[in-house]
Amino acid sequence: MTLNDSALYQRDPDYIPRVAAVHDMCGYGKCSLTAAIPILSAAGCDVCPVPTALFSAHTMYKDYTFHDTTEMLPGYLDAWKKENVELDGIYSGFLGNAEQVAIIQRLYSEYPNALRLVDPVMGDGGKTYPTYTQALCDAMGDLVDGADVLAPNLTEASILTGIDYSGQNVDDDFVNRNLDALLSKGAKSVVLKGIDREDGTLRNYVATTASGASGKEELVHEKLPFMIHGTGDAFASALSGAIMAGRTLSESAHIAGEFVRSAMQVTIKQPRFKERGVSFELVLGELTGLVK
Repeated sequence: MTLNDSALYQRDPDYIPRVAAVHDMCGYGKCSLTAAIPILSAAGCDVCPVPTALFSAHTMYKDYTFHDTTEMLPGYLDAWKKENVELDGIYSGFLGNAEQVAIIQRLYSEYPNALRLVDPVMGDGGKTYPTYTQALCDAMGDLVDGADVLAPNLTEASILTGIDYSGQNVDDDFVNRNLDALLSKGAKSVVLKGIDREDGTLRNYVATTASGASGKEELVHEKLPFMIHGTGDAFASALSGAIMAGRTLSESAHIAGEFVRSAMQVTIKQPRFKERGVSFELVLGELTGLVK
């Protein structure tokens, strides 16, 4: 069996799967829940937000407010349990503090059949995000074990594995070391994002416990000559949506990469796009036809 042969989720085209999106909410700026909700919805999912923090704007802005929601989450999930809410997927991203890892683990315990989709949002470009402490980074490592899909960038892979970050231009041996290390920590499959060998393309790599790093699949996308905030969240949300639409992991990763590229081409036509982030609204049609 190759990476292209099996789907992680068997989708009934007449059924709308429910996905808990465990992310922060930004009032302004395109990331986290403001990406996850519309993107997963376009892929035919019922998105159930679990807000881990409330921001006035994302952390690329100089001025923003931050409210940690940890204290409200146990009661929030208690209410779901009383109403017999059912979940088919649990998609986690940015967390407000280390205690919230236990919230996600509670969801895993209460919904053992739900697919576990983990975007370990911790940093980029070799740096952690401003609100992330060492304790939170350490706790994020607990989500690796048992993840059906883990989708880190190279910075996040470095934090999770202890392998030194070496920039985006890394060779196959470095990629394999990271993939094997993440799989050995218990991830069932890994999508390693954002390898840039300065040849006009970006590469993502997909590996599973069955394939190992030696059997990884390389997905190559055109590199556009600019960077935009929020593309990681858009990628992970599209990846999750395609998986929940019944597409294979490699196919889903390819769909997500092309979706982000299309969104970036739209984004540069928007005012203040370098601050606000990726605009994907006009290309959501790429995802609405995934369920067949």
